[in-house]
This record gives sequence, structure tokens and C-alpha cells, in this order.
Amino acid sequence: MHSFDFIVIGAGMAGASAAYNLAPHGRVLVLERESQPGYHSTGRSAALFTECYGSAGIRALTVASRAFYQAPPSGFSDVPLVKRRGCLYPARHDQLAALEAQYKESSRFVGNLKRLDAAAMRAMVPVLRDGYFAAGFLEPDAADIDVAALLQAYLRGMRQHGGQLINDVTIKAITYKQGQWVVDLETESVAAPVIINATGAWADETAHLAGVAPLGLVPKRRTAVTFDVPEPSAIEQWPAVIVEAGETFYFKPDAGRILASPADETPSGPCDAQPEEIDVATVMDRVAQATIFAPKRLAAKWAGLRSFVSDKMIVAGFDPKAEGFFWLAGHGGYGIQTAPAMGRAVGALARGEALPSDLIDGGVTAADLSPARAGLRTA
Repeated sequence: MHSFDFIVIGAGMAGASAAYNLAPHGRVLVLERESQPGYHSTGRSAALFTECYGSAGIRALTVASRAFYQAPPSGFSDVPLVKRRGCLYPARHDQLAALEAQYKESSRFVGNLKRLDAAAMRAMVPVLRDGYFAAGFLEPDAADIDVAALLQAYLRGMRQHGGQLINDVTIKAITYKQGQWVVDLETESVAAPVIINATGAWADETAHLAGVAPLGLVPKRRTAVTFDVPEPSAIEQWPAVIVEAGETFYFKPDAGRILASPADETPSGPCDAQPEEIDVATVMDRVAQATIFAPKRLAAKWAGLRSFVSDKMIVAGFDPKAEGFFWLAGHGGYGIQTAPAMGRAVGALARGEALPSDLIDGGVTAADLSPARAGLRTA
């Protein structure tokens, strides 16, 4: 039986960033059941870095991730991890109160938000339907994230520090024996005193396999489509557009096409999520109402799962009743944009250390992330 200091189950963004930050401090093994890392939620993310999205805790983690995205460690990636996009938050007349509340809350974290009237928004994104939106604001520094480059850089960096990744694994059993978590695979067993459950929508199932009480995670399906536009070059400089007041839908330029989503959150069991026609029809109807786009067909459509706990905050910490069992789950739609900060947080907490000082200074505490916090269903 091969022994490690940390076994990370799941090679999506959560598991990869955790493994990267742990590998310099011990022997790390990452286990992935799919043939390639990032097959599920990571590979299906719209991947926008925005400090105006999520709860105060999520925004603090996002703010703490910005420096890494803008200036990653030397040699980490051969390509830039982010490209400035900007993000526009428009609202209809009936959404103005919600828009004002969002603007005030977002201003706590972002100092250069710009209020815009309807004419200014249409000048920026000419396809917005005249009269549909009343006002909005712009987050100038929101950025597209190169998810594939980020994921591969984390895994490459983990390997450079001696970490190992095994794809296509089937876990038969997880048991705790004499201070070690033993993971039985099809052909061998591996063990470590710390096991990190980074299995996304399957995190409660992984916990059950280990005899650990579930958190009560709820995976929720989110749908996205892409469609062609007459002049691809004309849209390249547009910001993303998020109708966040009520979270109605969003769209943004994506490789010469428009990517759009109805921002659906339909509860689902853990699965290889597929788009439902009603959700595809919903987003296209909302696009038609709010813009002058008239696509005749879709280029692509897909769905992914975003998993939440009751308070919609990420869970990262040791289970209070299962020694050495570390939860890394409930990322919702925030896992990519918070990955640098969360990776460092896990790298510290899984080794029994305090959170990095910049996270603490930003208002993040270990108690905020802990699976033992109030309101979660760890029994």
C-alpha cells in the first residue's frame, strides 16, 4: 500500500488548486474518476472574474485572488490567466431599487464602479433594446478567466513538487484505520492521514462512502448556449452583461460568438448534466426581449452543476467528527474566480495552520469556511 501525506479526491479546479498549494509541503496524490481533470463543473464554467458577485465572504475571497490572476508566480503559466472584459449590470425600471442595493454593496469591494444611464449602456453594447433597461453600472476590471490554462498550470505545478495525479480511478471503499484514511481502488490501496473531499456535486456521496455525515449539498443545473453573430469582430470589446438584479440572465462575447445563460438554478442529483429544452428556450426568449439579437440557430448548448450548501458559502475545513476528513465543497458558481485564494486557504488549513494574513485582513475566517459552522447539516 502506497502512503501519502494528503490524498485529494477530485481534480477539478478546487482539488487542483488545493493540491498545488499542498505539494510543496508533503506527498500529494490526486484521484480523478474521469479520464481528464475538469470534465464536469470546471470545464463548463462561464469563467468571469468579478468582484461584484456573491456574498461578502465570496467577494472577499475573490478580491484576495486578484493579485494571483494578474501576476501569477514566475513559470506558473505560459499564457495570461485573465483578459480584461468589464462587466455591465443593467436593470429595468422595476429593478432599480435592487440595482441601487447591489451598487452600494459592490462598492464596498470595488472602488471604480461607474454608474451609467440607458444611452451610455447602449453606446457600450449597441444590441441592448431601446427602452428595455433604465440604468446600470459598469465594473471595468472584470475579466475573462482562461480556465483550461489555470487548471493545467495548477496540476503541472503540483507535479513539479512531486505530486501525483491518477485519472480513471474507481474508489471501492474509504475507511479510517489507525490514523490513516485508506482508499481502496480497483488494483491497489492508498493511504494518508488527511483526505480532501473535492468531488463537487458528488461530495456528499464521497462522504457517505467514508462513513462521514453529509453536508446537505444541493447541486443545481445551469444552462448555457452560444450563437453566431453577423460581425464577430464587432463584439470583441463588449463587456459581459449580467442582469443581476433578480439574476434574470447574462451574456458575453466568447471566441467570436455570444455565450448566454438563463442563470437557472434547478436542483439536480449529481450527474453528467445535460441542457433541458425549456431552459434553452428561456434564455433565448430573454435575449430576444432585452436585445436585438435574432439568431437563427445555436452553435452549442450545454449544462453544468453548481453545488450549494444552505448559506451559499464555500466549505473548507476538517469535519468535526471525522479526524483527518477535510471538506472542500459547496463552491456554487464561485469556484473558478476564488480558486487562488481558496487554494491557499486549503493549503494552510489542511496543514493545521492559520489562514494567510491577507485573507484574514479581508475579513475571511476559518470559522466562515468550517463545516462545523452554524446552519450546516454536518451531524
